[in-house]
Amino acid sequence: MNKVQDAVIDMYEQLPVPYGLVRFGVAPDHPEVKNCQDTFEEVALSPRFHYIGNVRVGYDIELSKLEPHYDAILFSYGASEDRKLGIPGEDLAGVFSAREFVGWYNGLPQFQGLQPQLRAGEQAVVIGQGNVAMDVARILLTPVDSLMSTDITEQAIQTLSDSKVRSVKVVGRRGPIQAAFTVKEARELMHIPSVAFGPIDRSLYPPDVKKLPRVQKRISDVLLKGTPSTPQDSARSWALDFLKAPKSINATSNHVSSVTFTMQRFAPGFDPFDHRARVEPIEEATTIEASLAFRSVGYKSTALPGLSDLGVPFDNKLGIIPNDVHGRVITPSTGPGGLTAGHVHGLYCAGWVKRGPTGVIASTMNDAFASADIIAKDWESDVPFLNDVQGENKSTKLGWDAVKEQVMSRGVRPLSWKDWKVIDHAERERGKEKGKNREKFPSVEEMLKVLDA
Repeated sequence: MNKVQDAVIDMYEQLPVPYGLVRFGVAPDHPEVKNCQDTFEEVALSPRFHYIGNVRVGYDIELSKLEPHYDAILFSYGASEDRKLGIPGEDLAGVFSAREFVGWYNGLPQFQGLQPQLRAGEQAVVIGQGNVAMDVARILLTPVDSLMSTDITEQAIQTLSDSKVRSVKVVGRRGPIQAAFTVKEARELMHIPSVAFGPIDRSLYPPDVKKLPRVQKRISDVLLKGTPSTPQDSARSWALDFLKAPKSINATSNHVSSVTFTMQRFAPGFDPFDHRARVEPIEEATTIEASLAFRSVGYKSTALPGLSDLGVPFDNKLGIIPNDVHGRVITPSTGPGGLTAGHVHGLYCAGWVKRGPTGVIASTMNDAFASADIIAKDWESDVPFLNDVQGENKSTKLGWDAVKEQVMSRGVRPLSWKDWKVIDHAERERGKEKGKNREKFPSVEEMLKVLDA
């Protein structure tokens, strides 16, 4: 809106509430990361911005019905599924995806019935070593009193208060130099009161850690320093296990009891102290006891219903909408001349559905800014957009106004930004009663009920 002064934006959101990953993905003890909401608030107050909440694009309204009324459509709907391990026992009781668990403690409505069995035993295994895996470990081990003032759900507080988990193993396929978590995540786990860290095998590091690249050096310094106490003399502990690939999740009485891993070694020709090093399996396995198991090996975007009706392909293997890196949607069927790919006019993407589920909030925001810049540049350059026919634009430019009645006739209740602010106020009032910033409504029904009060 800053670069195209007459641009009008309609933003569709499937839930009644905005902010997506910031609200439901950022850990509750990371409130500073959520400050980006202030920027979103400024945008939402513009008369040229329209928030349309509680409307599922592709379900409540078809993409083909939206297309005639816009000059451009930007897809930025994230990753709604998680990647699976593809091993026996993955669906046992006591096995959860990190996406489910994070959504559960952050109040995402679809996961409020999760009921993680934190009283099942004392040891949990997290498979994967990214930031989300570390979030899971930290939430499991952090004293509940430290979380009570955050926006974590009351249900999560009660369940964590009853938890028997005393030890968390965070397990990865490769070595510590290749681990994907940031130094911030490692440092926070080291600083949890009364929680010890199991020492790492020093042979997994080069003799002189100072020669590592800056990012790896900082993480190595934190991990090798560890904690003052040891797991043997602490009430709770965590550890990082390396060079182990999950082979099977095992059960006793239909509930997870252990996880078996195939041992790995660095593949010939790869430097084990290079963050790009690859590994290969060896004929050796190890089993770790576990009363809970969490898989945290990545997220995956899926195609919206009706994408193909707009000429948009979807790469199911990579979980992205094919694009030209800048965010222009491309298809193999419209390239000019002998070229095999071309831009689908007026269609763009941003975030995880553009580049895959990688990065943090800041990098995702920068990616969105880049896609918006490209849309503005294309508009200024008079390239074809949606509904351009032989140089003439046939768009009605009516946007949401053109389809609102049709959506409502299907029994859908669309929400405005004003409606969201009513829900926001109610959540903050609920939070005040508990000494916290907000207490989120756990279901869509409860959110909508507030508007009728």
